[in-house]
Amino acid sequence: MSDLTDLYREVILDHNRQPRNFGELDDADRVIEGVNPLCGDRMTLYIKLDDGRVDDVRFTGTGCAISVASSSLMTERVKGTTVDESLALFKQVHRMLTEQTDENECTELGKLAALSGVREYPSRIKCASLAWHALRTALTSDDEAISTE
Repeated sequence: MSDLTDLYREVILDHNRQPRNFGELDDADRVIEGVNPLCGDRMTLYIKLDDGRVDDVRFTGTGCAISVASSSLMTERVKGTTVDESLALFKQVHRMLTEQTDENECTELGKLAALSGVREYPSRIKCASLAWHALRTALTSDDEAISTE
């Protein structure tokens, strides 16, 4: 088993069992609801912005281990970043999930590289990308809900 596969399993399981930044954010500037009807994942993303930065970010919801872990990893990574940095990170993660990328590109993403394992299971890509699409929508539009369909 490769190191990346081991990392994938360990990080996904850890973030599913103990999701970071889980819970509502009462003073959120943006609240986005997301659903993946194929798997049954449902999540709500809460973002508080301050001077062009993601000051705080949290999520609630239920879903498969990949969806919960991806939401947890995403919130950890974007907290404190600028809106532009968060959107650039969305593009990197989306590329990693949907296109063939080399291991060096994945390792540049740190723990987020654990999500690269979903490429082996195309039906799980929507599970991993739900939170990321919610993030992009929260930062770029006035929509209040997204769906992977």
